[in-house]
Amino acid sequence: MIKVHNTLSNKKEEFKPQKENFVSMYICGVTPYDEVHLGHARAYVVFDIIKRHLLKRGYKVKHVQNFTDVDDKIIKRSLERNIKSTELAQAYIDDYFAQTDKLNILKAEIYPRVTQMIPEIISFVKELIDKKFAYEVDGDVYFSVAKFKDYGKLSKKKLDDLKAGARVGICNDKIAACDFALWKKTKENEPQESSWESPWGKGRPGWHIECSVMSSTLLGDTIDIHGGGQDLIFPHHENEIAQSEAKTDKHFVKYWIHNGFVTVNKEKMSKSLNNFFTLKTIFEKYDPRIVRYYLLTQHYSSPLDFSDAGLDTAKNTLQGIDDTYLRLLSSINRESVKEITDKDLLDLQESFLQALDDDFNSEKALSYLHELKNIILKELFAAKPQRLSQLKTLYEDFAETSLGILLPKEQNNNELQKLLKDRNEARKNKNWAESDRIRNIIDENGYKIVDNKDGSSVLMKKI
Repeated sequence: MIKVHNTLSNKKEEFKPQKENFVSMYICGVTPYDEVHLGHARAYVVFDIIKRHLLKRGYKVKHVQNFTDVDDKIIKRSLERNIKSTELAQAYIDDYFAQTDKLNILKAEIYPRVTQMIPEIISFVKELIDKKFAYEVDGDVYFSVAKFKDYGKLSKKKLDDLKAGARVGICNDKIAACDFALWKKTKENEPQESSWESPWGKGRPGWHIECSVMSSTLLGDTIDIHGGGQDLIFPHHENEIAQSEAKTDKHFVKYWIHNGFVTVNKEKMSKSLNNFFTLKTIFEKYDPRIVRYYLLTQHYSSPLDFSDAGLDTAKNTLQGIDDTYLRLLSSINRESVKEITDKDLLDLQESFLQALDDDFNSEKALSYLHELKNIILKELFAAKPQRLSQLKTLYEDFAETSLGILLPKEQNNNELQKLLKDRNEARKNKNWAESDRIRNIIDENGYKIVDNKDGSSVLMKKI
């Protein structure tokens, strides 16, 4: 039984999707005006683990993740660079895939873009106006927050406090300061490609309406899982609930899931604090596999403090996982037994799955991967081939299938393999100087030698 912490109820609940074996999941995607950063990576690795586990437990998952490809920030950046906003957005969408693919994140089934759904957005806004939940002021359309009686149920914010709060801002055109934009009138000097004809004049969608329209169009009026970073709870997800449920009079989302912030020295990562790290920059120093492992070391709802020290620890730990796997590969036949039959391994597998059943606890699941690693090291030169083969199958299942941590492959470079053979011969003849010389050559080529207790050795690429 899977249990999920639902932000809406602030409780851990049994997971029961609307359809027995089918899960609809909508994850808020990036606004492509800049390079993808570590905060994005955390969110998408978190929901990748969730998707992997749902698939492992037998669910079919329809996963939708949008691109907000028209936005104030995109327009501003495109004007600064004197290029079309569509070109800017496409460049950073390409960057998103280039970087996140390195993290071994499963693809969504659909990646809708706002610019592809303008007619549906206009229709949605018209219906909200017809139902008296929205109103037009000189080409802009706003949602009347006061008309939605459950406003604040996700964020636990009270409407009276919001009306008085400075965060919502003041606008003389709106009926109330906390009303939010559904449609924005085109401003002077804004590019043509970011503007569309509508019943209220030329303009473009507001931020919040986009996700409501894309999710309902592609997944239906009620979806099973909706999520993103904690910073989206208010106002974005709160506003999505208001406009969606106002239009459909149906429950919008069954389970709201939000991941914790990435912090740097205990402060939230942000450009204003100059502690902002893009994935491209991080990957120049650390292998993406290390970054993925690091992102799994804390429960998704907890803050994750970024540091080189933390990544260095992850690197050393992952090296141990890799070393163990390569030792195992060198000790067994290439044909693997796919079925786990040994009782202790079945029990360990169930413990691993139950860790992920419990609100997708990757931190605890990793502990069972390490327990399995220790079993392998203990039994490597004593266990029977069938047992070793089962250990290999389970190790791959934990690391690659469930946690998305790709395991290394044996290096088949002929030149390096000859060097390894020469080194083994030198060791056999106790020619330690020659053995060390060859090791240094291999090391300079970016590879590491893993020596087994039985005298055999394997090569692995250093991370």
